Amino acid sequence: MWTTGAEQVEQAVDECVSLLGAVADWEWEGVRAGRLDWDCRQTAVHIAEDLIAYAGQLAGREQDGYSPFELSMEEDTGNADVLRVIGTTGALLAAAIRTAPRHVRAFHPSPFRSANREGFAAMGVVEVLLHTHDICEGLGLSYEPAPELCDFVLTRTFPHVQPGPTPWPTLLWATGRGELSGRAPLTEWRWNNNLVIDAERITLQGVTPAAATDLSTVGDGGFAWIEGGPVEGTRVGAGLVYKQYEDGVHRPEWGMYVLVRREDGRALGAMGFHGVPDEAGRVEIGYDLVEGARGHGYATEALRTLSAWALKRDEVRTVVANVERGNLPSQNVLARAGFTQVAEDPELLTYELREPREG
Repeated sequence: MWTTGAEQVEQAVDECVSLLGAVADWEWEGVRAGRLDWDCRQTAVHIAEDLIAYAGQLAGREQDGYSPFELSMEEDTGNADVLRVIGTTGALLAAAIRTAPRHVRAFHPSPFRSANREGFAAMGVVEVLLHTHDICEGLGLSYEPAPELCDFVLTRTFPHVQPGPTPWPTLLWATGRGELSGRAPLTEWRWNNNLVIDAERITLQGVTPAAATDLSTVGDGGFAWIEGGPVEGTRVGAGLVYKQYEDGVHRPEWGMYVLVRREDGRALGAMGFHGVPDEAGRVEIGYDLVEGARGHGYATEALRTLSAWALKRDEVRTVVANVERGNLPSQNVLARAGFTQVAEDPELLTYELREPREG
């Protein structure tokens, strides 16, 4: 069952507050939190700061930057009081997630300057898990969060990270906090919220591994589909996206996008790339629409938009599409989007779109 992440925020915060509450009477100030430059007290305050900041971004629908406020603690605030604030700010973030419509995105700088409610939920959970780990490491406590919380964030904000044998060590490795057999240690890391590309009547919304696994079975991937959707082609494509993720070759920008109509927020179909561009700068694209969305130019609009986005990338020279000989509607979409037929075989016609290059 699809989740927006409010429950995961609450679960992560509850685990944090319960564990650290048992040692609230210990000395936290001056005790370094794991590998951080902060002490344990500063790190705990930082958890609350992150949670309220994400709640503010989402609730305020901030578009151009961070909401201009800061969290401060009153003088003589004890460790137990800081934990109370973590509980409160966690509840505020969960409430903001529950009340935000599915189409809402707000500013976050990395990597595409926005995140949706699931993205803010995942980032909030990561902050709680990692910094609880840092504090526990500093205080000499044992801590391992629920595996489902780690899976939740890995499949939403770490789509470029191949799953490991178990999720918690994988998350620690992905954030420069641990080692993982067969993988070089990381010294830098970043979020990767899904990319959204705007067109005139629709948006193309990047599919995360979490959404892909849901779509590949019987779920909706967190989207509100028009009647008849998602179609079988979308489910098959989503399964391929998740397989790439499992194999460690998934690159989110070169994956699948769901086409969402602006006027009502309904998903109409899917479009995406079969993989990253090859050495010759060729990248293959495919698409399908729910039957009720066909005949209105949505596929043409999406194909023009996504192809133009790809051709602006330095690593792309040609966008390629293969279509069955008998699929005249799809051939017409390609022609209207500016593609030219360049090859054929007994079953398929091959079309290409090239960006004119200077020189």
